[in-house]
Amino acid sequence: MSDQRLTAWVHGHVQGVGFRWWTRSRALELGLVGSASNQVDGRVLVVAEGPTASLQALVEKLRSGDTPGRVDLVVESYEAARGGLTGFVER
Repeated sequence: MSDQRLTAWVHGHVQGVGFRWWTRSRALELGLVGSASNQVDGRVLVVAEGPTASLQALVEKLRSGDTPGRVDLVVESYEAARGGLTGFVER
């Protein structure tokens, strides 16, 4: 199966608590590429590409309750991978 792109908006107390670093670590463990970036409204935007099962595993981890801070809601969508991403960066 071809790779997909995950776009996930993470709501809650997720800035200033090491959340992006934690997300990057989990994504790299799953072999994903992409980024986690703070948004001005307090959310974190996670964009990742890779195999669907790995992307779904990342979303499960985001919802697990084991993250730094507090995740209230994860709104995710999937689309065909666009490419052009290397590594996993915090923004």
